[in-house]
Amino acid sequence: MTRDSKPSLEAGLAALKSEDWETAKAILESVAVSDNPARAVQAQIGLVVAYAKTGDIAGAMTLSEILAQSNNPQVQEWANRSLEELLKRNRIDINARIQEDATGFVPFDDSPIQQNQEAIETLLHPKDGDKPELLNINEINEINESINNPQDSQPNSNLVLIKSNKLPTIHWRCSERAKTWQEQKLNLTPLRLLTVGTFVALFWVVRIIIVFLMSSINNILVWLPFVEPIQLLYQDPTIFLLVLLLLLTGLSPWLLDQWLSIFYNMQRLETTALDLHSTEAVRLLKRFDKLFRGKTQTKIIQIAAPIAFTYGHIALTTRIVVSQGLLQQLTDDEIAAVYALQLGHVRNWDVSVMSLVSVVTIPIYKLYQQISTWGDRTSAAFIRYIYIVVSSLIYGIWCLCSGCAIALSQVRLYYADCFATNLTGNPNGITRALLKISVGIANDIQKQEQTNWRLESLNISFPVGLKQSITLGSLAPHINFESIMMWDYLNPYRYWLTINNTHPLIGDRIQRLLAVARSGRLNCELDIDKVRAIKVRKQLFGLQIAPWLGIPTGLAFAFLIGLVWQTLYAFKILNLKWIYDDWRFAIGCIAIGFSIGTLVRLNVYFPELKSTSALQTNEHLPTLLTNPAAIGIDSSFVSLSGKLLGRQGVSNSLGQDLILQTNTALIKMHHVSFGQRVNPQNFIGRQVTVMGWLRRDATPWLDIQSLKTQTGKTINSTHPIWSTVVAVAFQAWGAYILLKG
Repeated sequence: MTRDSKPSLEAGLAALKSEDWETAKAILESVAVSDNPARAVQAQIGLVVAYAKTGDIAGAMTLSEILAQSNNPQVQEWANRSLEELLKRNRIDINARIQEDATGFVPFDDSPIQQNQEAIETLLHPKDGDKPELLNINEINEINESINNPQDSQPNSNLVLIKSNKLPTIHWRCSERAKTWQEQKLNLTPLRLLTVGTFVALFWVVRIIIVFLMSSINNILVWLPFVEPIQLLYQDPTIFLLVLLLLLTGLSPWLLDQWLSIFYNMQRLETTALDLHSTEAVRLLKRFDKLFRGKTQTKIIQIAAPIAFTYGHIALTTRIVVSQGLLQQLTDDEIAAVYALQLGHVRNWDVSVMSLVSVVTIPIYKLYQQISTWGDRTSAAFIRYIYIVVSSLIYGIWCLCSGCAIALSQVRLYYADCFATNLTGNPNGITRALLKISVGIANDIQKQEQTNWRLESLNISFPVGLKQSITLGSLAPHINFESIMMWDYLNPYRYWLTINNTHPLIGDRIQRLLAVARSGRLNCELDIDKVRAIKVRKQLFGLQIAPWLGIPTGLAFAFLIGLVWQTLYAFKILNLKWIYDDWRFAIGCIAIGFSIGTLVRLNVYFPELKSTSALQTNEHLPTLLTNPAAIGIDSSFVSLSGKLLGRQGVSNSLGQDLILQTNTALIKMHHVSFGQRVNPQNFIGRQVTVMGWLRRDATPWLDIQSLKTQTGKTINSTHPIWSTVVAVAFQAWGAYILLKG
């Protein structure tokens, strides 16, 4: 169903009444994400019936748990009664899972499920009067009338259901887990130091931003007539900010409880509902709480993509949040593996600083989103331009604050993988969970035809990165995982090229997990044990990082010329000390070094197409993406056709959400459109042909040269031009500093 279509609640209920369950599900799932809370609740009620009738008891249970929290008494009563009947019907499933568990996992002593043979026999062979009539359309209609009458009751505006998307068909080996295993010993000292370093980095970045805002406000007030600057803004905010961040760290669990409930529709996930999806996860949580004196709370967010994250301080204040998509798309042991990963963050104590990062970044992102919404409602071009500038600046601040935690976000996941393996003895299950999360995220982007803002704003806390999932997850149904992830564990420069990534390479993580599986003599989920040397020309890598190599080169040059000037002045040969006595001239040398590096890289980074016969097209895409020796500068000139996806409006002014959906994969696209009236987002949702440079780094992306629609409209990217402008500007700035002294 396209984004422009308007599904009808009445049509969904009519399909429900005629027992056309699949049609009812398709329609009601779309209605349930509407902005109308009353219609959303009514659609959810109908979906409980559709899920139950099609055998998705777990999905019906989860929805019933949520509906039971409604403010409408009739909805509550109906949901509780449905929940009771669903529990009766599903109890056999839970007991059968315990009795027939052939994975080798040893259940914990505090198992919440007790065997009840009599109940099992009753459910297996129900008598004529025993089979419950779960729900009926008349009851739904009665409840709908009460929801539509605001005088009687108010619907719960927080109840929003997402589409229960199915994953693409992928063959999973479902390799076994260890019956007994030896735990890996972890040295947590590097992680603890990195956690402290992340707090310090976040503190100084926030301080720089606050000081800049304070000085800017006072400068504006000085410039304006009849007003005086605010003296308080001239004060040093260091102590205040330090105390504030420490206070926010302490209050982070309760602040995030409120913000996630308001902004993300987060709700409590009852143990009984979680038990329907993963009995093992319930056991893990109980065992963890018993061992570490914790009181772990489980939460759920109504998002179709399979995600999970954790916030809190220690085991007593821990909250683990999962999406409905994760519960529906992963199996029992895979859900338990995800929970084990989250418990690893708690046990390793990195969760406290990551919670602080969320406390700081979520309000900034919501401000960016709100300003973008206001900009979309404005018709005046000049006012809209102001909104674009302000929202882009706030988005940049959000990226800067999130970037403070990049190193910790990468390293902590390796430690979490080890902890989860020690806790579950199931490296194969963890492997499948990570890959299914990646596939589910890509699937959600394809169905939504844009990146969900909830995914982007919380991305740094997820077990798998959003950007790395776009291509990997979408390519998985067409190519085996071993080929897709070869770059992740074979490319010799892979660690250098992931410095600015929020997550470590998933292939590298899985290779380590499968090494543990092989050491335990288990059959591995994937065959990536054969590591061979891959050669990449060093000069190519040097050219790729040339702008950044220019920075230390410029600093070294500044030291050299400073030494020469001082020597010449000492021997009274040349008197330039009065100009260069201040070592701030080194900034000019650094700017010139960066400029030279950018110019050196420019022609190699954007090569011209010499012959159309060398042009790569859609059928070559899988081969290009699976080349383990490729790096960004070693690009391929391609012409790809597909559907343009992404957000529309002010929120996508920087082109941060431009994705090309081809017949085999999703490809992230980079575009610079400064100085152009036409923007690629004007053609989102249409079929386009894109020519440009396909680059394979930690995240594959397509640098656009030109984008052409089926009607013949063409947009040319100005990326090479603006790269030249930036290089020349840095050159001029550096020269000015050196000449001025």
